[in-house]
Amino acid sequence: MLFMVIERFKDAKAVYRRVREKGRILPEGLKYVGSWVEANCNRCFQLMECDDASLFQKWVIQWSDLVDFEIIPVVESKQTAKEIEPSL
Repeated sequence: MLFMVIERFKDAKAVYRRVREKGRILPEGLKYVGSWVEANCNRCFQLMECDDASLFQKWVIQWSDLVDFEIIPVVESKQTAKEIEPSL
C-alpha cells in the first residue's frame, strides 16, 4: 500500500541534523519512495510504501519529538480511474 505522509516540522534544522546522523530510521518493511519539502520548510510530503501500516507506529516514535505526522493511505490516479471507469 502507498501512504502520503505529511510531516509538520517543529524544528526543521534538528530534523535534518538527525537524518544526517542516523538516517531515516525506518523499520524493516517500511519503504521511503520520495519526498517534497515546502519552500518555507514547515512541512514535508513523503510517499511511503508498506504492507503493514503498524510499521508507521515504530517509525513515528523515533521522530515525534521533532515532527507531527498525518499519514494518509493513497491510491495512484491510474488505479482509481481503472476502478471508476466501468461505472461511468
